[in-house]
Amino acid sequence: MKSRGIILAALAVCALATSCRKEEAPGPDVWATVNGKEILRSEVEKNYRARVNPEAPTPSHEEALSLEINILDELINSEILLDRANKLNLVASDAEVEDKFSESKNAYSEDEFEKKLKETGLTVDDMKSEIRRELSIEKLLNREIVAKITISDPEIADYYNKNLSQFDIKETQYHIAQIVVTPRPDATVYNRKNDKAANPAEAARKAAMLEARLASGVDFGELAMDYSEDPSASSGGDLGWIPQSGLDNGDPVLKNAVLALQPGSFSKVVPGRAGGYTILKLIAREPAGKRELSDPQVQEGIRSMLRSRKEQLLRAAYMTDARNDSHVTNYLARQIVESAGQLPANK
Repeated sequence: MKSRGIILAALAVCALATSCRKEEAPGPDVWATVNGKEILRSEVEKNYRARVNPEAPTPSHEEALSLEINILDELINSEILLDRANKLNLVASDAEVEDKFSESKNAYSEDEFEKKLKETGLTVDDMKSEIRRELSIEKLLNREIVAKITISDPEIADYYNKNLSQFDIKETQYHIAQIVVTPRPDATVYNRKNDKAANPAEAARKAAMLEARLASGVDFGELAMDYSEDPSASSGGDLGWIPQSGLDNGDPVLKNAVLALQPGSFSKVVPGRAGGYTILKLIAREPAGKRELSDPQVQEGIRSMLRSRKEQLLRAAYMTDARNDSHVTNYLARQIVESAGQLPANK
């Protein structure tokens, strides 16, 4: 009996060890799995090449790994959301993908488009796949988050009463957005298309293209997110409210361009001192004075701000909840930890 007990105890230890053993990667090129779906090393590296400027200094080994693990985490989140979109029948249709693809391609000549594909290492199918993913996730988040956000009149009044000083304007304010094109690409600046002019001639062509697209009715904020070579690209070029004193202390050429605009209009291409170009949009102008809660613009401004805050909170919470409901294994992160960051270089 004693011998049998020892054997059973040993079997129990073996079973426990087996259950606690780390999940092994299905293969050396599988860097993560999401609900059984594999994310391959090649997919991460393709995204990596599309983001890294070939003309910039080569990133260090640690910098490259850091960017790759960030890209992998983005792909994991996208896969989780895409899985939910599939289950809710919210995947973008072929027609929607083709429309978005045509819109993106029309920003380039045929030669420029082929050059862009070659530089990024992407194919047309890669682009369409990414477009389908983005549109499907957008549909999901619009249904699960955006459509459910409401801002009540009491919430607006409460914010106004707690922030009265914000509505007592001491000097004229200008709400400005911008699109910036530079003649020398900056590796630290990123736009949605990772589109950067490589030289002065290319910068001039790009600025003219953007001006033409704005004239044809394309949304200023969308173009800024896609093409602007400035940190403000992530917010659609929005610089927020700038006081008159801020304009007075800035570039006089840009100041004059702003003062010539009416709210809702945008400037021609404004050449910069360093060879770059800027297109400005005057979103709104507010003269000095006190703003009352009864002013529709005050109410709409507060409503928009509160909606944006709530949307950011809900998006973060929704993503966290979605990850909790998913089975995710990040093999790359595990390997980096176990090797103390000494994984072999990719290239």
